[in-house]
Amino acid sequence: MDPKQEYLRIALENIKREGIPELMAWIGSTDFFTAPASTRYHGAYEGGLVVHSLNVYSQLKRLCEFYDCEASRESIAIVALFHDLCKIGTYKKELRWRKNDQNQWEQYETYTRSEDFKYGGHGSKSVYLVQHFMRLDPDEAAAINCHMGQWEATQYGNPSEVYEENRLAWLLHVADEAATYINDKEGIQ
Repeated sequence: MDPKQEYLRIALENIKREGIPELMAWIGSTDFFTAPASTRYHGAYEGGLVVHSLNVYSQLKRLCEFYDCEASRESIAIVALFHDLCKIGTYKKELRWRKNDQNQWEQYETYTRSEDFKYGGHGSKSVYLVQHFMRLDPDEAAAINCHMGQWEATQYGNPSEVYEENRLAWLLHVADEAATYINDKEGIQ
């Protein structure tokens, strides 16, 4: 199954919350299924964002089973599939120049960061976008908001305090890291 179809299948089989049809329709109207997950670090290719989201979902399911997390299947799907909605409309293709193996200049296509909608924090922007369409429970909102861990721990507070009380938040962070540094280099896991 292609990544888009797998993403849609997981979302529609697991998430029954009011507003999910509208959220899924909005996602489908954006570049989510063709966007990269980053400009050069992980999933820096067309469709990398959806593949990354699927890898996070796969990792989170395994981690929740291993660590006996009490989160519902619906919550697991929500936080994994929607944690990086902030990246919608963020990466644009551009042409750059480099020297090739023969020391000749060549043009190549790459991604640059240029957000259509600037909001602020990475996690907080994803929470805002999801809640525009459907309600998140407090644990889900905290998990998405804190999924970057110390990477985004600035004036927003210390995510460790959230992780101490919200196992789903810590597990989403771990799943995101595992997907980023292991799975995204190998494709869908």
